[in-house]
Amino acid sequence: MKKKRNAIISALLLLAVLVLIMVLERILPPTHIALTVLKKGCIYSLVAVSMNLLNGFTGLFSLGQAGFMLIGAYTYAVLTIPVADRASVYQYFDGGIIQFSVPVFVGILAAGILAAVFAWLIGLPVLRLKSDYLAIATLGFAEIIRAFFQWDKLGVVTNGSNMLRKYPTFSSVLFPFIVCGICIAIMVLMINSSYGRAFRAIRDDEIAAEAMGINLAKHKRMAFCVSSFFAGVGGALLAMYQTSIQAMTFKSAMTYEILLIVVIGGLGSVTGSCIASFLFIACSEWWLRFLDTEMYIGDFKVPLLRTGFRKVVFSIIIMVIVLFARKGIMGNKEFSIDGICNFFKNLGKKKKEAKS
Repeated sequence: MKKKRNAIISALLLLAVLVLIMVLERILPPTHIALTVLKKGCIYSLVAVSMNLLNGFTGLFSLGQAGFMLIGAYTYAVLTIPVADRASVYQYFDGGIIQFSVPVFVGILAAGILAAVFAWLIGLPVLRLKSDYLAIATLGFAEIIRAFFQWDKLGVVTNGSNMLRKYPTFSSVLFPFIVCGICIAIMVLMINSSYGRAFRAIRDDEIAAEAMGINLAKHKRMAFCVSSFFAGVGGALLAMYQTSIQAMTFKSAMTYEILLIVVIGGLGSVTGSCIASFLFIACSEWWLRFLDTEMYIGDFKVPLLRTGFRKVVFSIIIMVIVLFARKGIMGNKEFSIDGICNFFKNLGKKKKEAKS
C-alpha cells in the first residue's frame, strides 16, 4: 500500500513538473536563459547519471565521458543531416560519402549503440586496469578519438575539422526532458536490479564479490558499455541543443565538469547527480554571469568585477561544498517521498521539544 501511494505521488510530481515546463515555454521567450538552463541541465543530468553508474555504483574511475559523447554527437549528426543539405555541409569533401538520412529517434539510438560498441572494444584491454591507471587510459582514449574525428582522411564521414550542421534539432524543452527521463529511469531500474547489486558488490570489495560468484570482467564490461551508451545519447542531445558541433567542443574539460557534478551531487546518488546538474548549469550560465560585467555605483567602479571573475567565485563555491559536504549534496542517498515525510516529522518533533 505504501509503495503504491509513493508511486502515485511520484507520478503526480512528475506530471506537475511537465506542466510547469509547458507553462514556462508559453510565458518565456524561446531565448530566455531559464529555458537554456532547463535544456542543458537535463542533458548534463543524463550524462552525470551515466558517469555515476560507472564511478559511483561500480567503482570504476573512468574519465572518457567526453569521448563517448563526441561519438554519440557525430553519429547522430552524420546520420540525420538531410540529403539535400549534405553538399553544403560537406563542401570540402564532395558532399560526403553517406547519402541517406534516418529519423531523429533512430539517430539517437544509433548514437548510443555506436558509443557502446566503442566502449566494448576499448573495455577489453583497459578494464583490466584499476583506479588512476583506468582514469588515465580512458582520458587518453577521449583525446585520441577527438583527434581521430578531425582527421582529414575521415572527412568524407566526419567533415574533418569543420562543423556539422543542418541536422534536426529540438525547440521544445519537453523533448530532452522526456528522452533524458526515460534513459535515467532505465538506469535506475538497472541499479535496483540484481545487476545493480552486483555492481555495488564490485565497488565495495572485488575479492568478496568474486568469491560470491560474480563474474568481474562481465559486470565491469556491462557497466562500462551501459554508461557509454547513455553518454552517447547525451552527446546526441547536446548536438541537438547546440545546433552545430565540432570535435574541439568535446575537450577533457567537459569530462571534468561532469565529474564535478557527480562529486557535488554525491557518488552513488542518482537524484544527487540530477540536482547538481541543474545547480551547476544555473550557476555557470545564469546566476553568476553578472560577475563577468564591470559595474559602477555612481563614479565608483566596483572592484574585481571583470571577465573571468565568475569562474573564480564559482571555484570558491565548489571548494566550500567539497570541504564542508565531502559526500556531496545527497551523499549516497536518494531523494524520496518517505525521506521528505520523515524530514517534516523530525522537524515537527524538534519544534515540540524546543517549546517544551
